[in-house]
Amino acid sequence: MADQTHVLFVEDDDVIREATQLALERDGFAVTAMPDGLSGLEAFRANRPDIALLDVMVPGLDGVSLCRRIRDESTVPVIMLSARADSIDVVLGLEAGADDYVTKPFDGAVLVARIRAVLRRFGHASGGDRTTEEAAAPAAGGGLLTFGELEIDTEGMEVRKAGEHVALTPTEMRLLLEFSSAPGTVLSRDKLLERVWDYGWGGDTRVVDVHVQRLRTKIGQDRIETVRGFGYKLKA
Repeated sequence: MADQTHVLFVEDDDVIREATQLALERDGFAVTAMPDGLSGLEAFRANRPDIALLDVMVPGLDGVSLCRRIRDESTVPVIMLSARADSIDVVLGLEAGADDYVTKPFDGAVLVARIRAVLRRFGHASGGDRTTEEAAAPAAGGGLLTFGELEIDTEGMEVRKAGEHVALTPTEMRLLLEFSSAPGTVLSRDKLLERVWDYGWGGDTRVVDVHVQRLRTKIGQDRIETVRGFGYKLKA
């Protein structure tokens, strides 16, 4: 297992859980599958997986709450599984700290592709949890970028606001680095999906919107401006 990517999969439906576990194992992943949120949290703490797949509707501790608990302890990537693309659960999961989501029913090949895309974004190397500094991709060029009271150390992968450290998830850091590489330039949601989420095809722009809002709460609501009908830009 040490040489394989370790996936924590939390799903209460026995058929889906067993079939998905077998499919992931055939693709070379090591899988720990749990039927409820509480056992999933215990397995996460015991095994420190490389990525977590969490169904939204699981007993004991629902997937959104489990995601929050994981995010309190780790920056490990999290993908939520939701039964409906238009469900409020999608947004709740992203607001809880999930990096992406997949709608059920899903094709096994699609799920594997999304897992690998997330792991690429996180600079994955087999073997456990990573810090934000290890997982975030570097910005083009190095050094210290300053935007008012916001400071971004693109080499040390650290962010400070008014001198205070700002804790960002790897996805939030990648998003901020993308904005800071072109301050004042409007970046469309599709462009951000391509650059930050590694989507070579159209995706759900709610993923971008929720992450932008989460980033704003950490670095300042007025630092990232919405350009209606076009996208977002970092105020220079």
